[in-house]
Amino acid sequence: MLHRLVSSESVTEGHPDKLADRISDSILDAFLSQDPKSRVACETLVTKGLVLVAGEITSSAEFVDVQSTVRRAITEVGYTRAELGFDAEHVAVLNTITGQSPEIAGGVNVSTEWRSGDRDPRNERGAGDQGLMFGYATDETPELMPTPIWLAHRISRKLAEVRKNGSLAYLRPDGKSQVTLVYDGTKPIALETAVISTQHAPDVSQEQIRADMIEHVIQPIIPDWLDSSQVSYLINPSGSFVFGGPGADTGLTGRKIIVDTYGGAIPHGGGAFSGKDPTKVDRSAAYYARYMAKNLVAAGLASRVMVEVAYAIGKAHPVSLRVESFGTGKISDQALSALAREHFDPRPLAIIEELSLENPIYVPTSSYGHFGQAHLPWEQTDRAEKL
Repeated sequence: MLHRLVSSESVTEGHPDKLADRISDSILDAFLSQDPKSRVACETLVTKGLVLVAGEITSSAEFVDVQSTVRRAITEVGYTRAELGFDAEHVAVLNTITGQSPEIAGGVNVSTEWRSGDRDPRNERGAGDQGLMFGYATDETPELMPTPIWLAHRISRKLAEVRKNGSLAYLRPDGKSQVTLVYDGTKPIALETAVISTQHAPDVSQEQIRADMIEHVIQPIIPDWLDSSQVSYLINPSGSFVFGGPGADTGLTGRKIIVDTYGGAIPHGGGAFSGKDPTKVDRSAAYYARYMAKNLVAAGLASRVMVEVAYAIGKAHPVSLRVESFGTGKISDQALSALAREHFDPRPLAIIEELSLENPIYVPTSSYGHFGQAHLPWEQTDRAEKL
């Protein structure tokens, strides 16, 4: 087998795009906590001195204080001082949210199948949009995630941890990580390169930052089974990184879709997740595709599985569903696809019910990936034994 290099990146919750994701999901959760049937499509832009919240929301919630919700999300991330160039107290918050289009609402509320007389209760709702979504699982890691994105997220989480617990108090919220792994065929065997770019206070040297990142952030995270004897460390490779966050770089909801998913290991349908209620199949069907893929791998039916599902707006049943095992299946891909159709129901209403997606659970997904976090409902392997 030939060696090959595979890279993935992650970002901390203080990255401008991730802050925008967090704000959008905070608003979503605030509405769902009052009205689980809320229709939310919330987009956020953050820039120096300004947060602009836009989108379409229809809800019976009595009152959601968007201003307070935004400022609380900013505070939770750590932008609490003016010296950071962006802070919760002084930023202007503009709210331009409107209601959901009645035409879109009509297609979601009453599906094509329901109108044609097929009154199966799970046929009542249609997909909120057309599109294709992908789910993936691989037995490379205990979480059944690809190793590069799994490791990059662990490094970013550790970077945030040492900032928040004060052990490296000079760190600031904005940061990124990236790893490049050596694969022997399909098996990751070595860490080739580890990159961290981290915002920091002005009175710390790059030499200290480098030493601390290697000792306190990267090395404690590298698993024993991954050779790191020849790793190349690139710490703040562009030099000083004092000015960061929205004060230095505009952030937008949904601009980190590869970070949010599988680090580039498989295709991406293009739809972002954050700020969208579960009637939007961009989000809910991507979660369900992961749920299907993870259970198929956990059942021992394949070492790697990708599930692709596609929808048409207003239609309850997906227009296609296929499973690919990349030659690792114990049975054929056709048989795996048939099993998926038999044991899973990817209609929007079924997905929402099975995964309890009308609960306010979305803020934690806005950082460090929507997959691989064990507490999330689509990460459960409760169907593996039956499969």
